[in-house]
Amino acid sequence: MKLYTTLMAATAATLLPLSASAHFQLIYTPEAVVESTGELPVKLIFWHPLDNGHVMDMATPREFYMVHNGERTDLLDTLSAVDFQGAENSGAAFRGSVPIRRSGDYVLVTVPEPYHEESEDIYIQQITRVFLNRNGLPTDWPDVMGLPAEIQPLNRPYNVLAGSTFTGRVLSEGEPVAGAEIEIEYMASEPDMDSAATTEPTVTPPAGGTLVALSDANGYFTFGIPRAGWWGFAALGVGPETEHDGKELSQDAVIWIHATELE
Repeated sequence: MKLYTTLMAATAATLLPLSASAHFQLIYTPEAVVESTGELPVKLIFWHPLDNGHVMDMATPREFYMVHNGERTDLLDTLSAVDFQGAENSGAAFRGSVPIRRSGDYVLVTVPEPYHEESEDIYIQQITRVFLNRNGLPTDWPDVMGLPAEIQPLNRPYNVLAGSTFTGRVLSEGEPVAGAEIEIEYMASEPDMDSAATTEPTVTPPAGGTLVALSDANGYFTFGIPRAGWWGFAALGVGPETEHDGKELSQDAVIWIHATELE
């Protein structure tokens, strides 16, 4: 109880406003809890999903794979290039598929090529994870994968209730990162799986700008989830690589969680 109270106090004290929305790498499928077996379609998009903002062009990812029952399956060969249309522009994205065969967790991982952000003249690489589940059997969700940058969930990331909290731990090569800056974004616009389009945003951006939390001395942060849907957390620049093609690289850890209403 003491640890929980400390985490809540630390995070509440360090929520900071930035710009209206943030860059977020997506591995998107509409639902995190999968009902049936088969090939589950997913989309990989680099975008501003809170306000249906600018779409960044993706190159073919360096890695795209899943982990199920501790076994890794490469999914790069399922990817095909597609266009994605946001409100401001269209950009290069990818469509892939995930083979759902048995019960348990399916942890999807994307390691993209670094993206050159011209406005800042830096590169951004967001190593991203999303968690799916079939039949409520937990298998892989809490495992640390030893990625260069990752956020370890301390709540089942596909089983979060709106109005509850989510706690994560920021890691760099498996070690906790103190004072990491974590941008938090709600996916207010959701991609259409059958076209290049997306929905209109269901909320307006918060008046203070992008939500930001700082991890505590042991890498932990906690955030209260106010609304059902997909929530993204991006720990900025926590990976060990800091340069790409002679320019600054922000190697970020991204995790997406899915919240539902208790009915």
